[in-house]
Amino acid sequence: MTSIHDVAALAKASIKTVSRVVNNAPNVSPDLRRRVQAAIDQLGYRPNQSARRLAGGRSFMIAYLYSNPAPGYISGIQSGAAARCRELGYHLVVEPISAAGEEWFDVLDRLVAALRPDGVLLVPPLSDNEALLARLAELRLPCARIAGSVVAASFNIHTPERAAGRMVADHLIGHGHRRIGIITPPPSHRAALRRVEGFRDGLSAAGLPVDDALFVPGGFDFTSGIAAGEALLALPQPPTAIFATNDDMALGVLTLAHRMGLNVPDDLSVVGFDDTPASLTSWPPLTTVRQPLEEMGRSVIDALANGPLDEPEFLFTLVERGSCGPRPG
Repeated sequence: MTSIHDVAALAKASIKTVSRVVNNAPNVSPDLRRRVQAAIDQLGYRPNQSARRLAGGRSFMIAYLYSNPAPGYISGIQSGAAARCRELGYHLVVEPISAAGEEWFDVLDRLVAALRPDGVLLVPPLSDNEALLARLAELRLPCARIAGSVVAASFNIHTPERAAGRMVADHLIGHGHRRIGIITPPPSHRAALRRVEGFRDGLSAAGLPVDDALFVPGGFDFTSGIAAGEALLALPQPPTAIFATNDDMALGVLTLAHRMGLNVPDDLSVVGFDDTPASLTSWPPLTTVRQPLEEMGRSVIDALANGPLDEPEFLFTLVERGSCGPRPG
């Protein structure tokens, strides 16, 4: 088997330098890093994971914990995180946990005892669960969060939720809509609630009244999108557009519209949030807000594998497709 000594000899570098390149550590010049990587590729060198663990006191495993009913969102983050783990020589361990929370500590204890992960990735609503964050701190387990709202000693990607909600409101108002329904997130998703604040900002800026009847709660899943859509479209003055604060609920509204014989977007405009793969395969394709989910997944893995980084900023963009059009009539 090819050893690290063989790589060092071919690259004319020290064993320590080869180790740094293998572990994606800093303080290696670009030219030297390329030379070592070329030697690794030429020799087909694969580091011994057991030796890496013993030498560095690391497991090269990162745990991804989630309690979120939106599969498109979860899989988008997971795809980026898993790809970055592979590039860095890590493994991603995925653990769905109960929304009720009774098993959270049990999951953590089993993870730490069996795998000793080098860090934990949390997404909403877990990224705001103060009891879970406190437990991670007790275990001295590094944590990286996406869209966390509560203050905690951990890496966190802040997301422009409020600005995105305002962007949707402006877009629909710009199409002439004046009665716009919104399907709001579950209360535990604190970051997503800011989308609603931004939506209200847009209504106020346009001088439109805020009608509480047009604000209907959802559960971030397909079924709740149908139920909320039914409530909105049953109003004496139903909305001409609906903003669902995630794609799964928006797809529920599209399905309901088809059942009711409504043409989208001629009779009803629908906007979602997340730009999940399903938003492209719906009919019509869904206008939605794109979150760069894979890029965010990669970023949190970099933070856990390589130590604290500057917290990056990600832009959300409105992707215009076929589900949104001018106000009917």
